Amino acid sequence: MYTGKILESMKRLEATRGERLHQEIPLLSPDDRQSLLEGFHPDYKEAIFRTLKVGPSKGERTPKEFADVFEAYSAIDPAKFDLSSVDLDVDVLVVGGGGAGAAAALVAQEHGANVLLVTKLRLGDSNTVMAQGGIQGADKENDSPAIHYLDVMGGGRYFNDPKLVEALVSDAPDVLAWLERLGVMFDKEPDGTMTTIHGGGTSRMRMHAARDYTGGEMMKTLRDEVLNHDVPIMEFAAAYELLTDGKKVTGAVLYNMETEEYLIVRAKTVILATGGGGRLHVSGFPTTNHYGATADGLVLGYRVGAPLTFMDTIQYHPTGAAFPEQILGQLVTEKVRSIGGQITNVDGNRFIYELETRDVEAAAVIRECLGKKKGVETPSGQPAVWLDTPIIEVLHGAGTIKKRLPAMFRQYERFGIDMSEVPILIYPTQHYQNGGLKIDAHCETKVKNLYASGEAAGGVHGRNRLMGNSLLDVIVFGRRAGAAAAERAAGIKRAGKLSLDHLSKFHKELKSARVGKGRISPMLLPEYRRPEAAKKKINALA
Repeated sequence: MYTGKILESMKRLEATRGERLHQEIPLLSPDDRQSLLEGFHPDYKEAIFRTLKVGPSKGERTPKEFADVFEAYSAIDPAKFDLSSVDLDVDVLVVGGGGAGAAAALVAQEHGANVLLVTKLRLGDSNTVMAQGGIQGADKENDSPAIHYLDVMGGGRYFNDPKLVEALVSDAPDVLAWLERLGVMFDKEPDGTMTTIHGGGTSRMRMHAARDYTGGEMMKTLRDEVLNHDVPIMEFAAAYELLTDGKKVTGAVLYNMETEEYLIVRAKTVILATGGGGRLHVSGFPTTNHYGATADGLVLGYRVGAPLTFMDTIQYHPTGAAFPEQILGQLVTEKVRSIGGQITNVDGNRFIYELETRDVEAAAVIRECLGKKKGVETPSGQPAVWLDTPIIEVLHGAGTIKKRLPAMFRQYERFGIDMSEVPILIYPTQHYQNGGLKIDAHCETKVKNLYASGEAAGGVHGRNRLMGNSLLDVIVFGRRAGAAAAERAAGIKRAGKLSLDHLSKFHKELKSARVGKGRISPMLLPEYRRPEAAKKKINALA
């Protein structure tokens, strides 16, 4: 697969492998980290941001791509939309079919609530199923939630919401036990103890994995659990607007993506577990995210008055696939580096410690390629650096990659690249939104009866998330949201009036800010076709 200058560069990498085997690269000092971030991380580039002119977070900045969906009109005309007929009446409406949504639905049902889970794709189609590396949890004798807490806070540059971090790390050991009881097959030692490894920014080996398809293993188990417990599910049903009585959330308008019809759901409480917005492609970056990651839940929550938090910080995973072009932006799990893979430039030289936090690691790769001009250029012009994977076999023995990274091995094998014999090319890719809807430790937003969990919520990770804390996040806060929403619903006799008055007010605010009516959200699905081939936008019902 490698030819020309790429092949020449690979030979230089192979020539340096022997001396790199025992080379130690020190961690950067705090000052050097900050300098690197300010110089090369996209979060520090003012040109990519815009200040919001409308909504509860007016005056705050966010990447332009997110601002475009927040400051947009609904396809629904609130003055004409008919809310007189209710199609479904439930206690808890869970919006989103990934890890957070599944966990929320299961726990809400366990608490006696009448639950409905809706998802715009299929149950399990989410970023959860695509997560590879592992899930953190302090369950070893040399570790504790307190140490985990310090790692999370440090990784987030100490901007994290302390109460959310406390919830994350305190629940972690029980979450691991809960997942194992459900049937998740974590990697174990011959004596049955959990295998744990390091992740970037962790001071203890607390990463629990199922080979390199941990999220897939977890989502498969959660999906089976949801189905086995007969949780009512509606697939291909996107939440298109929330409903309120002026003071609290009372339900949602669903859009059936197969029949193109709208449905009205009255609900005592609503949980938004819609995931992130990688498919908005901030600053033109490729993404690791699944096809439906278009920030819909953030849009709906924002329109009813739920403030955003940390929406000025995006995580770019340092190792996204850069070649071949067919998998550009796909995740190359951090686990590759945690078990010995080394990052090198065009000359085969290391330039950063491989387990720095992700923001620092990504900034270093960008600097090497764009600042120092020491990257490798692919045939399509994509800048890249090497991730030396064969060195893993040298360090741990032949067959290690096939055994410990089987999904990653197959991903490259499809294109004729044997990553146990040749290195792979990587470059940062949009991976995670550190921000989201502002919540408390029980996952409630500032809008009564509206909850958010998983990547749709912000605050727990501060300005940078550590590996393995996203899979933990979705379960911890999915379960907390399910319990809190069910408990609240139990004390409500009737959901209340169904109204879109908030949407009328939001539209007026947009008009006053001179936002053009051609901008419509939520996006639902990204559009990659040429404009002349794209289908018309969803029209509002009269």
